[in-house]
Amino acid sequence: MSELDPPKIEFPCEDYPIKIIGFSDPAFKEVVLNAVERHAPGFDASRMKIAESGKGNYQSITLWITATGPDQLSELNKDLRLSKLVKMVL
Repeated sequence: MSELDPPKIEFPCEDYPIKIIGFSDPAFKEVVLNAVERHAPGFDASRMKIAESGKGNYQSITLWITATGPDQLSELNKDLRLSKLVKMVL
C-alpha cells in the first residue's frame, strides 16, 4: 500500500465513528437520530456526544454505529445532507 492509499476498513466495523456538524437548532438532534436509525438500526444513542460551538451557533454530534459496508455509509451521508440543518458529515 502506498502512502497515498486510504486505509482499508474491514466490514462489518463495530464502533465506526461519525461526526455531524450542524446549526444549533432543537430539531437538529432529531434529524440526525432519525437518519442514523434508518441506516444503522439499533445503534446505541446513549453513547452519543453533543458539543456546542463557542458562540452557540453550531452543534456537533458524535456517534458510533456498526458499519456494514460502503453503501450503508454513503446512503447515510446522503440522507444526513438532505437536511438544511446539517452543514458537514465526517
